[in-house]
Formats: sequence, C-alpha cells, structure tokens
Amino acid sequence: MALPLMLVPIPPSVASSDATVELEDVTKSYGVGATATLALDGISLRVATGEFLCLVGASGCGKSTLLNLVAGLDRPTSGTVRVSGGAALMFQDPALFPWLTVEQNVDFPLLMRRLPKLDRRRRVADLLEMVRLDDFARRRPHELSGGMRQRVALARALAQESPVLLMDEPFGALDAMTRDLLHDEIERVWRQAGLTVVFVTHNVREAVRLGDRVIVLSSRPGRIAAEYHVDLPRPRHIDSTENAELAAEITEQLRALGRPAAPA
Repeated sequence: MALPLMLVPIPPSVASSDATVELEDVTKSYGVGATATLALDGISLRVATGEFLCLVGASGCGKSTLLNLVAGLDRPTSGTVRVSGGAALMFQDPALFPWLTVEQNVDFPLLMRRLPKLDRRRRVADLLEMVRLDDFARRRPHELSGGMRQRVALARALAQESPVLLMDEPFGALDAMTRDLLHDEIERVWRQAGLTVVFVTHNVREAVRLGDRVIVLSSRPGRIAAEYHVDLPRPRHIDSTENAELAAEITEQLRALGRPAAPA
C-alpha cells in the first residue's frame, strides 16, 4: 500500500528568500515522440511564504500534475521546481488506515520519523486539538463523518511539520454544508500553523473563498492563463456578493478558454 502522505525535504537554500515554492519554465510531458502528451507547458510560478494559493481549471488541465511535481512525486520534463523545507500532500480521499484509530493515524508519520513516544503523544494531542477532534482520538475512520475523516487527514499532514501543504481537491466529495465548515477550519489552521498552501479545486467560489491569489490554468497543455489577487477581507463567506462577483469573473475567463468549469 502506498503511503497516503509524502514528505519531500529540500534544502531551504534553493528557494528565494520570499518564496517557499518556485517553478521556472516547467514543462511536463508523458510518452515520447508523436504519441507524447504535453500536460504542462512553460509554467513559471512563485508562491510566497505564508500565501494561500488556489489553482483552478478544467479537468485535464494539469492541476494535479503540477501538485505532484511540487510534492516530488514526479519530475518535470524540463524546467526547475524548488521547494523550501518540504511539502505534505492531501488528496480528496483521506486515505486513512482503517485498522488504526484517529490518534494512531495521526501518529503514523511521527512514528516513521522515529520520534520518542512521549514527544509523539504530546504532538498528536496538540494536533487533534487543533483540528477539533480531541474527543474522537480512540475512534476508527468508519466511525467518523466524511468531514471528520478529512480533518484527521489534515492533522496527519500537519504532523510532518512541513511548511508547505498541497491540497488536491480535499473537499470535492463532501456536501456543501460540510465543505463550508471545513473552509473555516482550514483557514484557521493555515493561520495558526503559519503554512504556505497550494490548493487545487474545480470550484471557483471555493477558490475565491480561500485564496489570497487564484491562478487559472488553460486546458491541456496547462499554461497560466490568468491570475487574480483576492483582496476581499477575511473571514469570507462563499455566498457573499463580493465572492460571487469575483467567482463569476473567473468563471467567464475559464469559459473563454473553451472548457466549462464548476458554476460560480
């Protein structure tokens, strides 16, 4: 079984002082010759330390490919990817170990790092309190709701103590009410932990609700088609007039690229 969380330690010296993630002219293709598929083409992007960056685009535009490159799960065909301090990756599927309790799932990456038992116990307790699951430490995944399972996955990611959190549509399978609650939670944890977040979503309103900046990728091959700085004050509401107006503008940009996105 593949581990559900990946840690990619990279020396801090390779990144610019004001950027935690940098991509320079990154291209990714699969296959060779005439049958090769170009997934990403000439992506240059810098993510500032502490920034919450959202990526949107149609299915197949290379959003997940980009995350995999930043996470170190794949290598670019050309160009350079730099990450300062390492990255943890969260998926839409929380990928918890069903035979372990909540606290054991969160403890797993600490155990892999061979930290002392007492230190692990304290860290797990702190993380479960942070994601508001301290009363569910002895439960197993099947006893939790979908939103609670994602909060366990978030706590497990935070256990890596990586400065970068990569989130690949983590709330896509949840109902609207649960997703809205988790938007508040991830924003709170992002601030509390001082993370740099790169968040992939099909949902434009979600991107505007969460992001400091929204990057629009074109359909395959993925290129940066537009960039939006979200200057709306926090906390935000996904159904607010301001959120909806900017989401509608971004959705029009996506439609202009020739492929539909999730409705704004």
